[in-house]
Amino acid sequence: MKKNKYEIDMCNGSIMDKLISFSLPLMLTSFLQLMFNAVDIIVVGHYTGSEALAAVGSTTALINIFTNLFIGVSLGANVLAARYFAAGQDKEMSEAVHTAIALALVSGVIMAFVGVGATRLALEVMETPANVIDQSVLYMRIYFMGMPFFMLYNYGAAILRAVGDTKRPLMFLAVSGMANVVLDLALVIVVPLGVAGVAIGTVASQMISCILVIRCLCKTESSYQLRFSRLAIKSVYLKRIFQVGIPAGIQSTVINFSNAMLQSSVNSFGSTAMAGYTAANNVMGFLYAAVNAVTQACMSFTSQNYSVRKPKRMDRVLVDCMILSVGVSVVFGVGAYVFGSQILKIYTTDAEVIQCGLEILSITTVPYFLCGIMDLIPGALRGMGHSAVPMILSVIGTVGTRIIWIYLIFPQHRSLYFLFISYPGSWIATILLQAVCFWFVRKQCLRHLKMGGATV
Repeated sequence: MKKNKYEIDMCNGSIMDKLISFSLPLMLTSFLQLMFNAVDIIVVGHYTGSEALAAVGSTTALINIFTNLFIGVSLGANVLAARYFAAGQDKEMSEAVHTAIALALVSGVIMAFVGVGATRLALEVMETPANVIDQSVLYMRIYFMGMPFFMLYNYGAAILRAVGDTKRPLMFLAVSGMANVVLDLALVIVVPLGVAGVAIGTVASQMISCILVIRCLCKTESSYQLRFSRLAIKSVYLKRIFQVGIPAGIQSTVINFSNAMLQSSVNSFGSTAMAGYTAANNVMGFLYAAVNAVTQACMSFTSQNYSVRKPKRMDRVLVDCMILSVGVSVVFGVGAYVFGSQILKIYTTDAEVIQCGLEILSITTVPYFLCGIMDLIPGALRGMGHSAVPMILSVIGTVGTRIIWIYLIFPQHRSLYFLFISYPGSWIATILLQAVCFWFVRKQCLRHLKMGGATV
């Protein structure tokens, strides 16, 4: 099956070393992305002040709401491509790839128009303070102009991940990220454009990463080779992508909606707390990147092994992913807790902002392994083609817990620490629901495979 040095044979041989080989470049890719995003925050925080820092930070949850539905759909493309690749169905693989890339282009254009038009209204609904809202609107409108590049890169990278190639997206992001750093420094320090400067730098870097990943797909000699003349959205593949991707996207969108509600609660403490949350949230982003890399590995490995009817190997994949996810998240979570003060000083020198960030990190970092477990189970279920029920349970467990906490319990005990207890609480509730779901779905899938049902 392995056709070049970048692809991984997920269906044969040892598992843990291949999981690490898959996850590590993906983890580093996410780390680089976050580091380059952190440069935006650091440059703004040090050279334009805490109000600009709060303005950039206040857009994070809102941007995620707008983008994650479409990014979630890319998981459907990943699962479908992984199955076709493992089964050796070259024609179907090619048509699925061209459908996915065409979908990415269309959705990117839609996101650009919707994002630019709805930005101010959405920020007003979130009760963004008057002293930062104009800068937040400017940042988001420029950011959303780069959505076509953003979507094409993510869908292209999803296709590469489906065949085990996580190394080249890492190289592409390293190149585009360095360009982002240079542009940030030039457009904020040399040419004092403030938040507009970091937004322009971000869009330019997204364009570079998009060009590199599309070029990679065009140059490959494998079944996932891209030809612009063949771009078309074919309903049979679109339906299969949507079966997995739409529930995943809705789940991510709704969870980020709960984060936006939480952002509104943070906003009520003022711009200092908002800046502290911005910095702390960026630190938590590194923790999420670590566990999400393992979740992506679990989904791709499960999907390929489901396609070739290897249920025992699917079980082993999930167990090894659990071990890997918990180990990684404990190391990074404890490190963020112990060195939180020193880490936050990278983002800002304001003592009050650092204190607010520490309040948040003190309750969210050490138990972060729970978030990893919470995400792994739906990842395995998506690999088996089941995405709707995990989505519903994630919404009930995560969003339901946070809504109850934010509106019923938090008002009686107003502090950042108490507000963010909702994170580990929602993780535990969701794990319990997802574990029950996995037990039933696994039994159904085993029965399906034994009966010789189609897996693609």
